[in-house]
Amino acid sequence: MTTTEMLLRMGLAVIVSGLIGFDREVKNRPAGIRTHLLVCIGATIIAMIQEHISATALDFAKEYPEFQGVVRSDEARLIAQVVSGIGFLGAGTIIVTKQSVQGLTTAASLWAVAGLGLAIGMGFYRVGLLGATVILLVLNVLNRMIRTPEIRRLEISYQYSLETQQLIQEIFANRNISIKDYTVTIQCDQPVIYKDNYLLEVPIDFAREELLEAFLVHSEIKSIRLHSN
Repeated sequence: MTTTEMLLRMGLAVIVSGLIGFDREVKNRPAGIRTHLLVCIGATIIAMIQEHISATALDFAKEYPEFQGVVRSDEARLIAQVVSGIGFLGAGTIIVTKQSVQGLTTAASLWAVAGLGLAIGMGFYRVGLLGATVILLVLNVLNRMIRTPEIRRLEISYQYSLETQQLIQEIFANRNISIKDYTVTIQCDQPVIYKDNYLLEVPIDFAREELLEAFLVHSEIKSIRLHSN
């Protein structure tokens, strides 16, 4: 393998993984451009090492026929270690909370990028380019075609009263928002301040600004924070 060929493979790995990493970066996911680049380039390097080992073993066997049954090279050994080992890195991007799991898509994209790196490192350029195209389509187009209710986290601080609690429930009910989980922290000051933490299932046509305005027009509400899950 020439130096030009090695640079070509690593350069192509940078391009395809950079596009996928950029998608994760702009969506503020745990692993961004640099992580995806390093995973793909690392997989490409390992694949090239494996190809070099195999080529060296083959050349040696040709030069010394008496050792053909002794010298062997398993072309899948290093590649198999990449496929299994990348799972540990992917696990680091997954966040598990009481009612939800975050980071699975990013973990899957890292695993897929490692596969792209292996394909490019072994010289399967069409597999790498077509694979990158399909991955980008899945991350961007499929998400717009198939829309499901989303899970959001909402934190509300308010001066306690029965009327305020009823108001919060009415706001949720009027917007078809379902409460999946609920916790409350009480500050025993004067007046008493409640801090509610909701895990909400919001409809597809959810309007974030409209919900926030519905709360903020009431003076009893001290603060409100809405998180994407």
